[in-house]
Parts: sequence; structure tokens; C-alpha cells
Amino acid sequence: MNATIAATPGRPTHPTTTTLPVSEHAATPADTATSIPRARWEAPAYAGALLLTGLLYVWNLAASGWANAFYSAAVQAGTQNWVAFFYGSSDAGNSITVDKPPASLWIMELSARVFGLSSWSILVPQALMGVATAAIILFTVRRRFGAAAALVSTGVFALTPVAALMFRFNNPDALLLLLLTASVALTLRAIEGGRLRWLLLAGVAVGFGFLTKQLQAFLVLPVLAGIYAVFAGTTIVRRLLHLLAALGAVLVSAGWWVAVVELVPASARPYIGGSQTNSFLELTFGYNGLGRITGDETGSVGGGGGGAGGGMWGSTGLFRLFENEIGGQISWLIPAALLLLAGALVLIGRAPRRDPRRILIVAFAAWLLVTLIAFSFMAGIFHAYYTVALAAPLAGLVGAAGTVVFRHRDRLWVRILLAASAVVTAAWAWILLDRATSWLPWLKIVVLVLSLAAAALVMVPPRGRSLTALTASLLLAGSLLAPAAYTLETIGTAHSGSIVTAGPSVQGSGMGGFGGRGGGMPGGNAGGGMPGGTGGMQGGAGGGMPGATGGTQGGFPGGAPTGTQNGQTQNGQTPSFTGERGTRTGGAGGLLEASTVSTAMKTLLTANASDYTWVAAAIGSQTAAGYQLGTGDAVMPIGGFNGSDPSPTLAQFKDYVAQGRIHYFIAGSGMMGGSSSGSNVSSQIQDWVESTFTAKTVDGVTVYDLTAAK
Repeated sequence: MNATIAATPGRPTHPTTTTLPVSEHAATPADTATSIPRARWEAPAYAGALLLTGLLYVWNLAASGWANAFYSAAVQAGTQNWVAFFYGSSDAGNSITVDKPPASLWIMELSARVFGLSSWSILVPQALMGVATAAIILFTVRRRFGAAAALVSTGVFALTPVAALMFRFNNPDALLLLLLTASVALTLRAIEGGRLRWLLLAGVAVGFGFLTKQLQAFLVLPVLAGIYAVFAGTTIVRRLLHLLAALGAVLVSAGWWVAVVELVPASARPYIGGSQTNSFLELTFGYNGLGRITGDETGSVGGGGGGAGGGMWGSTGLFRLFENEIGGQISWLIPAALLLLAGALVLIGRAPRRDPRRILIVAFAAWLLVTLIAFSFMAGIFHAYYTVALAAPLAGLVGAAGTVVFRHRDRLWVRILLAASAVVTAAWAWILLDRATSWLPWLKIVVLVLSLAAAALVMVPPRGRSLTALTASLLLAGSLLAPAAYTLETIGTAHSGSIVTAGPSVQGSGMGGFGGRGGGMPGGNAGGGMPGGTGGMQGGAGGGMPGATGGTQGGFPGGAPTGTQNGQTQNGQTPSFTGERGTRTGGAGGLLEASTVSTAMKTLLTANASDYTWVAAAIGSQTAAGYQLGTGDAVMPIGGFNGSDPSPTLAQFKDYVAQGRIHYFIAGSGMMGGSSSGSNVSSQIQDWVESTFTAKTVDGVTVYDLTAAK
């Protein structure tokens, strides 16, 4: 994004003059920044922008089926059992939780309880979160920069490819971004109005962000504390007291659930998935915490980047977010945003300390840079879709800083800056589009022509409304055409599995073997398996894990909701699915992709299901999730997501079998304790089952009847 439409087309204008009092300690009315006059066309324009965002995010939504079956199965469990709802259990039998706190599940589960379990009831709340995030950005920018800047920010956000991906998917990232965006907006209101309640609400938003994705939510805390400490219109002592109160709000809103989990005896609640000691605090500071920074994650499937040398999750470094498939998710406008940021700060340089324009720009810029640096150098598990956390600050910064710069284009250096940002954006778009070698090869030429024309036109001193409108239109078109095309490609493609990316397939994708639009693992063989040598993890014909009879890379998980895909009806079982790499059939599933359920397997597992707590047990949560969604009954995920959690222990599993609580064991699934660290209990359980019970094969899947020992 290179510029925005001027508030008063036809003549150069200065940034909005609605500034806060210069006094360091003066109380400021809460509506100080709302004095920008409202035109009649604004309300319909805002409604139209949000409606279009909503349509964009719900279009073709059901094509992804259960999306990430890992979370969909947990939603199913939460609709069947209130204990599973509270803890975020993977199964209604409450054997183990997902490896995240349950806040995002609560919203989807409430929707599914009201409207019934389906792809729509799970995914529509995610899309609505996207609209809500866009609305917060729109009205936050509007208060300080006017309608044009607000609409540009909203458009940039809606057309960010990774935002279109994640607000149409059921991972926790959608709710996390909504809450963090709200926390920034609330802190800005607290700074303007001098009211503590806004800051406390910001703390509550961050606290529930923690209950969504743990420590990632706290990346915004230094930004919120910093801007409030520097810009709030009260004494330093009161600022510190306010910040302490807000920290208390964070701790209370995040800590109440943690306290319950830690105080309830382990025997009275499900095992905490992702931990090795059944402790949520260990999960917080280990697997989902410092381990993500250092790469030392107990129970992870592989090592981290370990510096520039690279690793399973890709190389780390300052330019990580610009590389491979990650660049196409978010980076289209980052170079231009940084140029516009520098220009805007220079232009606002002499404004009062509490100028609301500077405060907003600094807030969004700091949020963007802190998150960007954290993602660039974290050596642990990292996926391209994590970059959705940058979408809101990037959009707000582009709209706000671009407005300031564009309104001062009567100055030669500003026109040079705008032209340079147009050229830089076009050059970077060319590189990103060139990575998708066979996808719309003409698009980069169109983007280059539009941007060069915009760069040439912006060098003409401003005169007349027509020239202003044409210049702004060309700048917008040249900047947004490429990411918009990526976004449209994203909403037209089904996405499923644990790892998904926006846009077309690109050269050098995979982050060390992982990636792909469908959630599989390109970079290996045709089946999408993880490359490896002897003893490594190699996909079979269907992309399954060792011992599996096939995977569903890019396909639907078992038991997709009623609907159609490629002309085939989804009616509680999953047929073959034609994805971007050909037709794949069902099988036992594996680490990244859910299992599929044939008619024969469904009939077997659901027979006398009410007599058992779990109709089956399988190694790994994705495998169990597919069978659980396909049958509608609880399936125990042995070892949690990676198969590396010590849940249940071999002794516990034997007790469950002796009590007649588990009917079948599904073999050849998940990781079987094959992570780089963590427990190997899942392998012990499989060894015991194989030596104790008789195997039989149903539609190519090996199962053991745990009620009939040898």
C-alpha cells in the first residue's frame, strides 16, 4: 500500500488538526479525537466494507469440511460433555485436552450447540471474528485519520491472504488476533480519555488472549505498557498505578481458568495435552512458551531453526517472513509500510506529545515490529499461518501512515517517497508472484505497469480532484492487486489438516518438509510424506505415517459434514477427494492429516457404542479426530497431538481395557512416540496390544478388538 485517498481531494491538505491538549497532565475528554466531520456517505461505505469482508470470508466456506479436524473433534466433544467443554478435551471421554487453552473452542462449541455440529457452525464464528477485527481497525483509524484512511486499512486487512485463510479456518489464531486488536484499540481510548476502565478492558482482552494461545498473547504487552506510559495524559505515578491495575486485569482474566486446572486433582480432570507432566504451567512455559523461542520443545516432532542454518521449521533470521511460501502470506506491503512509517513520523515530528495520530502510528508500528522480530528469530515450531498476527497492525499502519504522507505530497521529498514505495511494492510483488511459476504469469506484469504509472503520476504536483483521485486509485490498485489475487485463490481452495498456507503453491515451500495449502507435507514423495532415510517418516501412497494405509493430504477428514465436494455427497463418511495433487483415498491418517472412515469401519466402531467410554483408541490426535468425527463417538487419542505425551500410561490403558471402557485399538497411526523428545508410552501401548490381542484388517486398516484377548 503506497498511499491513501486524501480527505479533501483536489488540493494538498495537512494531517487532521484534531490534536489532544499539549499539557502533560491535563485530563482529556474521551471524544477529543472524534471531531473529524462525518460525511453522509461514510456510514454506507463502512457498512459496505464490512459486508464485503464478511462475504469474502464466508464464500465457499464449507469446502474445507472439518478444516483442522484436531480442533473440530474437540468442538464435537464439547457439544457432548460440559466437562470436555470447560477443559477443551479432545474427546468426550475426557482422556486428554488439546495442546492449547480452550477459549477459541468455547465460541465454536456454543455455536455448534445452538446450530448443530457442522462445518458451518464451526467456521462461521471464525469468519465473524474477521469481520469484527476489520470493524475495530476501521473505527480505530477513523477516529484519528478520517474515513479514507479507515477504508484503506479495512481493505488492506480483508485482502491480506493469511487473514483470509485463518478467518476461514478453525485454529485459535482468529480469536487471538481479534482480542489483541481490541486490546490495542482499548488502550488508545484509555490514552485519549484518561479513563482507567478502557485500560482494564484492554487487560481483560489480553488475558482472554492468553486463554486462546498462551504466551503469544503477551507479545503485545510491552507495546501497550509502553505507549500508555509515554502518552497517557496523567502523572507518571498515576500511569504506573493504572498499568499495575491493568496487569491485575490480565492476571485475573487469564488466571481464573489456570487456577482451576492446577487446583483440581489430576485424577478428576483430563490430562493436559502437550505437557509431559500433566501441568498447564509446564505447557505454558515449555512446549507453548520458551520452547517456541529456543527450539527446545519437549514432545515436538523436530528441532528448531537454530539460527540461519535452518531446521524443520525453516531458517531463522531478519528476513524469514519474506522467504519461501511465508512471504506470500503477509509480506506484500511490509516494505512500503516501513517507508511510509518513516515519512509519517517525520511529518508529524513537531506535533504535541499526545497527538492522537502519532500515538496510533507508534502503537501499530511497535506491535508490528515486536511480532515480526519474535517470529523471525523463534527457533521452535513455526508455521506460515502464524503471520496472521501481523495482519491487523500492518493494515492499520498502512492506512494511517499512508494518509499522512499522501496529504503532504505538495512537498517534493514526499512525492519521491510515495513513488519509491510504489516501485518497491511492485518489485517485491514481482518476486513473490514469480515464486508461483505457473500461476497467473501475466499478473506481475499488470502490477508492475500499474505501479510504474502510479509512481510517475504521483511525481506531478497535486492539482485538482480528478488528478488526486486517479493518483490514489493507481497507487491502491498497484499495491493491492497481487495480494487480492492471492486472497481470491485462497478462498477458492479447500484447506484441511494441521498446517495450511494461503495462495498458490510456490517454489521453495515447505519449511523443512512441512507446508502446503491442503495441510499435507510437500517436499517428500508423491504421497506427501515427510522425507527421511531409514527409520525416517515416509509417506505411503496416500501420504500416511509409518504403518498407515493411506493419508488424506489436502482432503477431507473422516465424517465430513453433509454437503458436496467435487460432485460427491459427504454423508458421514469421506469418499476420495480430488485436491491440488490428485486423488487421495481414505486411510489410517497420521500426524498432520485426519484419518478417513469407510462405511465398514464406521459400522464396526459404532456397534454397541453406548457400552464403551471410547469406541476406539488411536495414536495421535489427528488420527483419533478423524474416527471420532466420522462416527460421532469418543475416540481416545493416545499420546496427544504428536503421540508423545505420556497419556495414558501403559498401566492406565490396561486398566481401561480391563474395565471394558475401550472397544477397539486402531494400529499404524500417528507418530507412535516418534518425536524428537517426549514419552514413548504410545509405542509401549501398541506393543502390548499387538502381543495381547488378535489383529484383523478392515478396509486396509488394522484393528484390535480389546474385549477379546488371544
